[in-house]
Amino acid sequence: METTQPSTPPGRLADKSGALQWGVIVLLSLAFAAIFEVAHLPAALLIGPMLAAIVAGTNGAGVRVPRRAFGAAQAVVGCLIAASLEPEILSAFADGWPLFVAVVLATVAASSLLGYLISRWRILPGTTAVWGSAPGAATAMVLIADAFGADARLVAFMQYLRVIFVSLAAALIARIFVHGSGGEVPAIVWFPPIEWPAFATTIVVATAGGALGYLIRLPSPFFLGAMLFGVALHLGLGLDLQLPEWLLAASYALVGWSIGLNFNRLILRHATRALPQILLSILALMAFCGGLAWLLTRFAGIDPLTAYLATSPGGMDSIAIIAAASQKVNLSFIMALQMARFLFVLLLGPPISRLVAGRLA
Repeated sequence: METTQPSTPPGRLADKSGALQWGVIVLLSLAFAAIFEVAHLPAALLIGPMLAAIVAGTNGAGVRVPRRAFGAAQAVVGCLIAASLEPEILSAFADGWPLFVAVVLATVAASSLLGYLISRWRILPGTTAVWGSAPGAATAMVLIADAFGADARLVAFMQYLRVIFVSLAAALIARIFVHGSGGEVPAIVWFPPIEWPAFATTIVVATAGGALGYLIRLPSPFFLGAMLFGVALHLGLGLDLQLPEWLLAASYALVGWSIGLNFNRLILRHATRALPQILLSILALMAFCGGLAWLLTRFAGIDPLTAYLATSPGGMDSIAIIAAASQKVNLSFIMALQMARFLFVLLLGPPISRLVAGRLA
């Protein structure tokens, strides 16, 4: 692991060796991730390491994740998104695409307005609030925002805070609607049997896709390159991808450490000062999406729990778990709407952010 001189005031870890700093970070990561997993909090394997890195970074840690390792982790996340696209979701979207498009556009417009206002009022710098307010694709938004010059630390702070709020609210509402169903998290199989054709395809997609994205100079090249190449092979040629939990955990940890280690005390104080406004924007977006769910129930005849889970702004993996554990919900509708918004934000996030940046200028 690389070691750099800290750019922040010295802390307890500033004069420690790189090996000792990494030892502290790994131990804290395991502890935080275990606590979050036990509490069934979403994205524990990413948020735990990120929080551990923030603690280390604000205490003077100077180590950094090597760029190649960070690029490999981004490529794995791109493969994960590609593997999550299934023909059933596309069929559900084709059956009701006008409704999906209307809901997605309304959600993105509301989130963009909130991001614009936060930036306009100078609560957060530049387009950081626009990326941080994007309703979904949290990890992707952090990676791409960094490539477009936004402050990835504050984007991550906003995105993952919203993921936690949205997921906990969805689990609570699922309990209210369906007695005894709160989105129980299935047991994690850390070392499943390796399906060598699918696993080899994943390695090829991550390596070749990341290299291709770098060569054609995509923003966040390793992530987008692997994702686009993976979608082409998975949906176009019907090839399967396998991402064992140990590989995902390592990739999440690398992404979390890369983000967290860039925090310093000044950035943390700034994020804390902006916390009330960020929380208010999160609650406003959740309330707006709840209103969309009511409209779907009232005018489209969709059951309330399906409508709420489908319109929840982010935390797609957690929403999928909650929906699968709930009874009498339309899982295909939920995942089709979630995936439609995810892809819309992923593809149009950069131009929307540039447009808002122009308005701010």
